Amino acid sequence: MRFKRDEWDKFYDGHHWTSAMLANLPNILTLFRIAVIPLVAGAFFLEKPTASWVAAALFLVAGITDYLDGYVARTFRSTTAFGRFLDPVADKLLISSVLLLLAGYGRIDGISLIPALIILCREILVSGLREFLAGLSLSLPVTKLAKWKTLLQMFALGFLLWDEPFPDYITLKPLALAGLWGAAFLTLVTGYDYLKKSLKHMNDTP
Repeated sequence: MRFKRDEWDKFYDGHHWTSAMLANLPNILTLFRIAVIPLVAGAFFLEKPTASWVAAALFLVAGITDYLDGYVARTFRSTTAFGRFLDPVADKLLISSVLLLLAGYGRIDGISLIPALIILCREILVSGLREFLAGLSLSLPVTKLAKWKTLLQMFALGFLLWDEPFPDYITLKPLALAGLWGAAFLTLVTGYDYLKKSLKHMNDTP
């Protein structure tokens, strides 16, 4: 059963406690994504294969909340300024932390460190651009290509966290590393796009 817009408006306005809960749910999901980071780090200290399963499962749940918080905010009209600020920050904290953990434990090494470095540098660049534009009361909206980049990153890092054959003789690491390189390419494209848009405002700024 799907609500029409006017039917949903009546339902939404008539259930104040539900409205308050839904208004806070996207931010709660985003905060959960940040809270998962130390849990994923702690999973690395467990014995294998438990460590891989726990870390991958936590990361999967965090990835699902990344979709859900935006969906809930749009569907139930509960988008807030705090949520718009926190959502990309949570993504960057999660991705950066997992990349550092994977590199530190040798699951990303050699030439595969290059895409990881590209992704980390891009995250820092975009954060700086958003901070600069915020001072001008401007925003840097997330593009559709950036969303695909994030999705590809999530899949690649999830499989790298898994780090177990599936089944006993098939390893998914080559596929995961290919996904990481693909995400790095999209990272360069979207990073350049964000930089180009921001430079226009920098040139206009005295």
